[in-house]
Amino acid sequence: MRRILTGATVIALLLGAAPADAAPRSDSPAAADQLSWLARHLGRQVLPERDGWAAEGAGTTGGSTATPERTRVVRSRAELVTALGGDNASNATDATPKLIYVDGAVDGFEGPDGTALSCADLADPGYRLDAYLAAYDPAVWGRATPTGPLEEARVRSVVNQTRQTQINVGPNTTVVGLRGARLTGLTLMVDRSSNVIVRNLTFVDARDCFPAWSPTDGEAGNWNSQYDQISVRRSEHVWVDHNTFTDGDNPDSGQPTYFGQPYQVHDGSLDVTHTASLVTASWNRFSGRDKLMLIGSSNTVGPDVGRLKVTLHHNLFDGVLQRLPRVRFGQVDLYNNHYRLGGADFQYALGVGVQSALYAQNNFFTVDAAVEEADLLYDWGGTALTERGSWVRRGDGPARPVDLLAAYNALHDPDLGADAGWTPTLRRDPVLPTPLVPLLVGPLAGAGRLPI
Repeated sequence: MRRILTGATVIALLLGAAPADAAPRSDSPAAADQLSWLARHLGRQVLPERDGWAAEGAGTTGGSTATPERTRVVRSRAELVTALGGDNASNATDATPKLIYVDGAVDGFEGPDGTALSCADLADPGYRLDAYLAAYDPAVWGRATPTGPLEEARVRSVVNQTRQTQINVGPNTTVVGLRGARLTGLTLMVDRSSNVIVRNLTFVDARDCFPAWSPTDGEAGNWNSQYDQISVRRSEHVWVDHNTFTDGDNPDSGQPTYFGQPYQVHDGSLDVTHTASLVTASWNRFSGRDKLMLIGSSNTVGPDVGRLKVTLHHNLFDGVLQRLPRVRFGQVDLYNNHYRLGGADFQYALGVGVQSALYAQNNFFTVDAAVEEADLLYDWGGTALTERGSWVRRGDGPARPVDLLAAYNALHDPDLGADAGWTPTLRRDPVLPTPLVPLLVGPLAGAGRLPI
């Protein structure tokens, strides 16, 4: 307990430090020299030893060794792309260490001349939503996958948006937000780009202008969007820390309904897929979103086996609906997280998928009265998970320890086994007693909590 209290005291003292000096309004290397000492220090921090799966082996250092020439302060999409290497199409292969501070709001829908772009500006000339809805209405088209000129025009529109709003991040990179920094309407794509750190940023509304209608997805079909807020693919050693993820003033609940289904314009907050591995996500705040975190992109047994090793600790899942996370294949360590869940659209928290090995320890669930303990788990084809030390507070009732696995198995067949087959060893500090989790995670998780 002494170590726990000492660590909390240090954090509290840091958070009470004076804010960093205002950043210069330039992306030149000299601008970074004008940052406060504290901002420069935090920008070059590396993942602490033993802090989750991303600490395995050589650990995660990001752009901590960046030279002055590759240390930049950015205030626009164009400056962000320049700091990442200069050309969005090739930045993913730029392995030179780079340290990037985001100052203010960077909008993925900002054109080269700084003007704001709309979905109409990115649409292919052959695409119109009203025409798409008329052509592929199930009453007319049936349940076959859309094909033909309108679907082809939608796909070309997606290509246009991807070039604009998907920002490619190369290896050996740190992107850190100064106080109030926001990334709006864009995806940070970490693909084949190992050793990346992303900290202290608020991600807002990574919207898809051109969702796809998938008539065979579920019993009645579904709209599916493409863009995550952070997407980690085919990469290792990634640390995502003290960020906030939200849809801002464009929530999924405000979208229209087409073909009897919500027009889904958002995908995940932080997806780890396509053989990615060795990821630590710590002290993040996920607020008011639907699909949140997919670990493993398909049920196909193949390259993902032995990969997808992810640690999630001290995160706040606040008013979110599903995939918290949903796991396939990976050994996922989930401890000391706080879940505040409920509402008519809530689906589940922990998704136990094919060959998943989820180890959930000392997580605290604050749920409304309509959410049963058994609702917090969902079987997506998995067979077992290790779950211990969970506490639940339902409605106005008292907080109490709950065996979530037993509650789930009492209502569902087949039962999920109680042993995921492994025990985490990469944990920096002792696991907090579960009743302490809301007291620390609520005040300290998310962007704006670091003294920068």
